[in-house]
Formats: sequence, C-alpha cells, structure tokens
Amino acid sequence: MVDSVATPEPQLLKPGIKAPVAETLLTPRFYTTDFDAVAKLDISANEAEIKAVIDELRADYNRHHFVRDDEFKQSWDHITGEKRRAFIDFLERSCTSEFSGFLLFKELSRRLKKNNPLLSQAFEYLARDEARHAGFLNKSMADLNLSLDLNFLTKNRTYTFFPPEWIIYTVYLSEKIGYWRYILVHQHMQEHPEYQFYPLFRKFESWCQDENRHGDFFKALLRSQTKLWKSWTAKLWVRFFLLTVFATHTMTVFERASFYEVIGIHPRKYNNRVIQETNNTSARAFPLILNTNHPLFFWRLEQCSENNLKIAAIKNSNQPAIVKFFQQIPPIVAIFWHMLQLYLIKPIETESTRGTVL
Repeated sequence: MVDSVATPEPQLLKPGIKAPVAETLLTPRFYTTDFDAVAKLDISANEAEIKAVIDELRADYNRHHFVRDDEFKQSWDHITGEKRRAFIDFLERSCTSEFSGFLLFKELSRRLKKNNPLLSQAFEYLARDEARHAGFLNKSMADLNLSLDLNFLTKNRTYTFFPPEWIIYTVYLSEKIGYWRYILVHQHMQEHPEYQFYPLFRKFESWCQDENRHGDFFKALLRSQTKLWKSWTAKLWVRFFLLTVFATHTMTVFERASFYEVIGIHPRKYNNRVIQETNNTSARAFPLILNTNHPLFFWRLEQCSENNLKIAAIKNSNQPAIVKFFQQIPPIVAIFWHMLQLYLIKPIETESTRGTVL
C-alpha cells in the first residue's frame, strides 16, 4: 500500500460540467512556443526518417478504433465512492493532457503551413490523433455524468512558453512515457480481466500505438537537429528533462495511488517499470540516459514524492497562511536536494551503443 492524497469530490462549473483541477506543477500544462523558429528548422539531415513517420501518421491506422460500441451504452452508476472519484480524476487529467497536445499541434500546423508544409502536415496528423483521444476521454467522463468544457479550458488555462528545443525534448518524453503507461495497463488487464470495470481499458493497446508513433516523429525531428543531441549542453538538458519527467511521473503516481490500486496495479512497481522502460527507449533518441539501476535512484525519486505529499497535506490543513508558508520550506528544500543528487548520478552514454539498442 502506498500513501496517497484522498481524491476530492468533483467541483462543478455548472450542472454536468466539471471545474478544472487547480493548476499545479503536476497537472497537465498548456504550451506555446516560437512558431517562426520551428518553421525555420532545417530537417534535411534526417528528412527521410521524418517522411517515413509522416507516412505512418497519414495511414491513420486507428481511424476506426475509437468507436463507442454497445458495451459503453449502459448505466455506470454502480461505479461509486473512491473508485468513481479516482477514475474521474484519471479521465480528466488524461483528457486535459491530450487536449493540450491538440491545441499545440493544431497551432503549429496552422503557423507552419506556408513556410514548412512538411512539418505542418505532420502536426496536422498529430492534432487529429490528440483531438480524437481527448474527445473519447471526455465522452467517457460523460458516462459518469460529468464532462469538461474544452472551450473554457482553451480560454482560461495558463499557457507556458517553451522554446522549440524544450518542446521537442518534453513532447518526445511525454509521448514515449504515455506509450509505456498505456501498454503496461493493457498488459495488466489482459492478465487480470476482473479489474477491467469500464470498456475504455480495452482501447489501450491500439491507443498506445498512437503515442508511440508520435514519439517516433519527435525522435526523428530531434535527430535532425544536431545541437539537440551532439553538444555538451544538449547532454545537460537531456539529463534535466529525463529527470524532471521521471520525478513528475513518480509524484503523480504516488499522489493518485488509489486509482492504480482500484485496478489492481501496485503503484511503486508500475511507476518503476514505466520509468525504466521509458529511459531505455530514450536511448534511441538521446546521447545519454539516466542510470536507473543506481541503488539510490528510485529511493530518491520516492523521497521527492513523500515530500510532495507533505506539501499537499500542509496546503490542505487549517493552519494560517503564514504558518503554511514556513512549514512548506523544509519539504521543498528536500525535493530540490534529492533532485540535485539524482542529477549528479553519472548517466549512461548511448551514442556508441546506438546500433545495439532494441
């Protein structure tokens, strides 16, 4: 059993419309970037691979996959209590993440159409997939008598600016970690069908292939930009983004451990496996990966998570604001300390072994 934050009751904007969760470091973020700089990217060094991935995206292998068949057409009022709250929270965060990708990719496609039509086409296909995923998740929420107002999210969410290089790093990792999250849940459901309490889980096998193809596109784009993998500064940034993505994933899984427990998944084992597989997959794109076999690697990640839970408990307490402020300082400092120690663990070089990576 892993300690977690109790899932709060859903708050409403209006009847049937869920209020978005408060924006924190762990909630899915909306991004914008320097669109002109993306349009000017020279992709000639890896254009053949980029075109091959775009051909796969164009084929749209999942165009008939996201169909709400008869199994969806029933009452889901029997899903109650913490199980219902945790599932709604999972659906909301997943939908928000997919919709965030849709907005970014749609705008990239629109802005690049004139000056970089090849990349514009790629982002159009990516936006298509993300919109499909977000819509399917939102309809699943509607089965539980709630949904998100995506138009409200578009207008009211805070947009974070990332330069193109950061977008490429983070979206690549987001798509690849998304693949492993979905495929491991699918494999678990295949072995333990008694936990498959809603038909959405049956969609995960093909769904995760969309995530995989998206990651492949960003991998090809990344490898077309020598400065993103060959320089010493690139190696520092790669370590940073790998670490922040893995730390965020650990905090999120442990914070929402109750969802994984209701579907029969051990949160710690699941988190560790997702991170290990994503780290290994990243060797195909990055000049180095993190040493997840270091004896203190996962322990320090969990220390970050435990301190994050302490911060959440302090924020939810009835203490005066000034008391909360000072109480949060030690766990915040502890998170930064453990992150620094993780960053300093010697990474594993991958360029020399690239041909042997599976």
